[in-house]
Amino acid sequence: MQQHIDSYDFRGKKAIVRVDFNVPLDENFVITDDTRIRAAIPTLKKVLAGGGSLIIMSHLGRPKGVDAKFSLKHIVDHVSEKLGVPVQFADDCQKADAQAAALKPGEALMLENLRYYAEEEGKPRGLAEDATDDEKKAAKAAVKESQKEFVKHLASYADCYINDAFGTAHRAHASTALIAKYFPNDKMFGYLMEGEIKAIDNVLKNAQHPFTAVIGGSKVSSKLAVLENMLEKVDNLIIGGGMGYTFIKAQGGKIGNSLHEDDLIPQANEILEKAAQKGVKIWLSTQTLVADDFSNEANTKLVPTNDIPDGWEGMDAGPDSIEVWKKVILDSKTVLWNGPVGVFELSTFEKGTLQIAEALAEATKKGAYTLVGGGDSVAAVTRMGYSDKVSYVSTGGGAMLEALEGKDLPGIAAVRE
Repeated sequence: MQQHIDSYDFRGKKAIVRVDFNVPLDENFVITDDTRIRAAIPTLKKVLAGGGSLIIMSHLGRPKGVDAKFSLKHIVDHVSEKLGVPVQFADDCQKADAQAAALKPGEALMLENLRYYAEEEGKPRGLAEDATDDEKKAAKAAVKESQKEFVKHLASYADCYINDAFGTAHRAHASTALIAKYFPNDKMFGYLMEGEIKAIDNVLKNAQHPFTAVIGGSKVSSKLAVLENMLEKVDNLIIGGGMGYTFIKAQGGKIGNSLHEDDLIPQANEILEKAAQKGVKIWLSTQTLVADDFSNEANTKLVPTNDIPDGWEGMDAGPDSIEVWKKVILDSKTVLWNGPVGVFELSTFEKGTLQIAEALAEATKKGAYTLVGGGDSVAAVTRMGYSDKVSYVSTGGGAMLEALEGKDLPGIAAVRE
């Protein structure tokens, strides 16, 4: 039975909390962006304020075994500072029994990187490159078997379980999907997770219309399932970024050297046909800023998107495209944005994406519900100082994408079961 963090009695209880502290560190192990840590603090403080103690668990990076540069000890001091209490550290997440047992109300312990163990992800490691299928199968079965003990051990430290790691909710890992069953009546979402679930429900289940999705990024292949699922939900679908050129080519346009995927032209045509059948209006770029090289110093010019000269490639949505898209966004009551509409990482070609951020802030001010997800989209609203001028900024890239595809996320399903 799922509990609610606001009504749960934490007095005298130990809460094991899965957070996403997979933060970027520089060469001196200094955190360069602590957004994920700050996002989890309200949940952690709630447990302590309620008279409970904390066992914090997370992964960091993608280590293939124990690797000092991926140790969570590098972030303990920062977490202590943000939490307002000294956080103890267990240098082996499977040997923290004594430390967990000794925790008093108001105290906190952080476990070492969960991904030091193959059991967290349930994937075998160290297999020879020439391993046979039978050897791979046996290794996987062995990891899955030992995973049961791994999860059971983690669960033994605590009285209740909180999942506040939306960024890993799409992974069926030990600490996100398997541990919850050991707390049948004492499992719940943290505040961050609750916020993310509510934001996704606001666009996928409870959207007010007109509903517009702005889907950008470089490749159709990475967003095909999102586009297909959105056709069932939206009134308008704005397709921008590199993925737009596959659609332009599918319609017979000339795209020069622009990024595109020829093998996905049939699917692009299918989406265009389905949209027409469902009465969904698809908005592609009409004007593009093109360049003769993939660099900030390239020569550039504005051309119609369906008539890009050979030797030139589309790099950003032109002002005419943005003007049209902006009007669509401002006429909407719900707007979802995932993915840039230009080569956002190069300053010469960031303008279109920044203007989409601006349009979302304006739509929010007019009363629309706006959800922003995906690394570059989040970076754009943050850079413009608009993080608090849109309705919700999602912290989970991959998880957000899978939710938009209509998938059930294992980390969410495990708590709801």
